Amino acid sequence: MMGRDPGEPHRSATSLELFFDLCFVVAVAQASTSLHGALTEGDYGSGALRFGLVFFTIWWAWMNFTWFASAYDPDDVTYRLTVLVQITGSLILAAGVRRAFEDGDLHVITLGYVVLRTALAALWLRAALSDPARRKTTLRFAAGVTVCQLGWVGLLAVPVPVRLPGIVVMIVAEVSVPVWAQSAGMTPWHPHHIAERYELFTLIVLGESVAAATVAVRSAFDRHHGTGSLYALAAGGLLLAYAMWWLYFARPAHTLLATTHQAHRRRFPWAYGHYLIFASATAEGAGLAAYADHVTRRTGASPVAAGAAVTVPAAVFLITVWVVHLRPHQRSLAERIPFPVAAVGVLAAAWSPVPALIAGVLLAGLVAVVTVPRR
Repeated sequence: MMGRDPGEPHRSATSLELFFDLCFVVAVAQASTSLHGALTEGDYGSGALRFGLVFFTIWWAWMNFTWFASAYDPDDVTYRLTVLVQITGSLILAAGVRRAFEDGDLHVITLGYVVLRTALAALWLRAALSDPARRKTTLRFAAGVTVCQLGWVGLLAVPVPVRLPGIVVMIVAEVSVPVWAQSAGMTPWHPHHIAERYELFTLIVLGESVAAATVAVRSAFDRHHGTGSLYALAAGGLLLAYAMWWLYFARPAHTLLATTHQAHRRRFPWAYGHYLIFASATAEGAGLAAYADHVTRRTGASPVAAGAAVTVPAAVFLITVWVVHLRPHQRSLAERIPFPVAAVGVLAAAWSPVPALIAGVLLAGLVAVVTVPRR
């Protein structure tokens, strides 16, 4: 298992990586469904917090594999079997998402995480044996992954009232491992490959958002045979999904990763910032679904709170995409100012009678502002 060439031409995602992503869709769908249930019940603050914590485990497991596979991917029998073990862990993790979200029961989700991380630690050890030049880095990764895994298991024995601080400590430890490990030397990751992997996961979460909203709106139509608010929600949801896709893919990510973002101080914010991009895109579907329930009078939430479930994820997505993905390309204030202005408008749309439609129109307008001058 030698490191792959970071300048390898025509490097693209493999069928195994695509299969890995496909299985992670299950976990993403479970997280979205659980958030929808919390929003429908009016549990906004606690629901958002639980969603953020659960989604972190999904995103972090995906990201760790993605960066490893970009650096070390021999595609031999041993590697394939180890990745299949990780996929099994992701499915166990997905099975535990709802229990973790609704009951705070972390046993199943931790079991899935242990399976995932044990296989990943084994891969890092294999890389350490095969790549002497980067042995210090790979051993640090293996040690960090193992220690964090033991920490998550130990967290199960912590009393529930003090478990949240423990989870925060573990998250900080997890995100510190790559920074610490790569301070000893960079793994040979491929800029085009990483860009494609992140783009593919963006499509996954956007697709899950559209699917969740479609199911909810369809159910609402079945119950009420259509109202003006539902038509506005459906139109706004489509505009939001289209505009979110357009804005993310307005600039190719590899142009940054191959140049200015080779340095740690820029690469890590780009990679870690995508947590908010992926989480907000997933939450958007749950918010649209919860607003469909509100329109059909199935919830007791206030109109502003129900509207915020739609507009807040859209605003978070917009600002994060701008900061980590688009702003480095922009050179003038005229290019930058439309994004925070549009984000404020999207947030304010929560007070309108049709928040999804207003937010969708604003994002579509931003797409025009960004695209027309470049054309």
